[in-house]
Amino acid sequence: MTPLSPTFLPHGRPLRFGALLLTTALLATACGSDSEEPAAADRPDTAAEPSPSASAEPPKEPYTVAIGGDVMFEGMLRQRLDADPATAMGPVAEVFQEADVSVVNLETAVTDGGTPAPGKQFVFRAPATAFTALESAGIDVVTVANNHGMDYGTDGLLDTLDNAEAAGFPVIGAGRDLAEAYEPEFFEVNGNTLAIIGATDVLDDHLIPEWTAGEGKPGLASTKGEMLTHALQAVEEARAEADAVIVFLHWGLEGDHCPLPHAPDLARQLIDAGATAVVGGHAHVVSPGGYMGDAYVHYGLGNFVFYNFNGPTAETGVLRLTLQGDEIVDDEWLPGQIQGGIPILHEDESAVAQGVASFEGYREQCGGINLTAEPGEPAV
Repeated sequence: MTPLSPTFLPHGRPLRFGALLLTTALLATACGSDSEEPAAADRPDTAAEPSPSASAEPPKEPYTVAIGGDVMFEGMLRQRLDADPATAMGPVAEVFQEADVSVVNLETAVTDGGTPAPGKQFVFRAPATAFTALESAGIDVVTVANNHGMDYGTDGLLDTLDNAEAAGFPVIGAGRDLAEAYEPEFFEVNGNTLAIIGATDVLDDHLIPEWTAGEGKPGLASTKGEMLTHALQAVEEARAEADAVIVFLHWGLEGDHCPLPHAPDLARQLIDAGATAVVGGHAHVVSPGGYMGDAYVHYGLGNFVFYNFNGPTAETGVLRLTLQGDEIVDDEWLPGQIQGGIPILHEDESAVAQGVASFEGYREQCGGINLTAEPGEPAV
């Protein structure tokens, strides 16, 4: 899928001046050399109506977006990456390659340099071949707006952006300044325009000043505190240019299937600003998903390509949304389990049914999160 720049030219069409000149010539012949002005009713239209076929916009056909959770390349994943970047993410690549647009959360700096962030127990980084692995797996864009995006400081983030640019691979949720950090990635698919924005709602308190993007300051896009205003503005501006907007948000509490108390209100604010879907992760376990009105919200996609995968942290899946225009026309949870660091989606019917039931059960288990199984249903 080829990303578009944020600026689009309007679809236009020249007026039918040839038909206008022909009409004028015929009238002149009929009137001979008579110089009398023709009656107003007989005058040709000076602005001919465009033909319906020439002015019609391309039809908006349905398309699919495949969304995965947290991806990194430490431990056994680094071994897979070094052995063969093209196959590092395993067979789940088929699902991403079949989708029209695919996105995951890249929870690592992509750098060979930088300085480890102070006061962090876990810091992740990967070589530039990470982008080869992502592209080979059919991923079209990643967000690095998360609590590991600057694990190797500002230098590590700048390396990440430079490596992505060298690879021709789109990265969202971070930038060399405030505007770039909140900049969406646009895709044109089957006559539709889709925008995807990345932001984080999770940052270590002592790192917030350094890690948050600012005017002329590299950093991450955030929804924390006053930065929420920038996120909402980014969504509004993206929706003015796109039929649909997906916000990939880093949110939740590690180890907890249920979202934090403020999450439903945050999702509602983003939806009111124009988001068609709000999805994300951070908790390392799968969380509930469903509809908030007509928009889709997923509170946590869980680990995806990750070395930590025992018990609930091994539960994973791909969220597949079908969109058309500004509507979500279908949603699917493709459940799986992490094995050897990579997601293996279930194929056995009973395993699929059990995985879907487990996922859907989180809506009832968590309660009060304002999600429903179908769009437009009243929340319970």
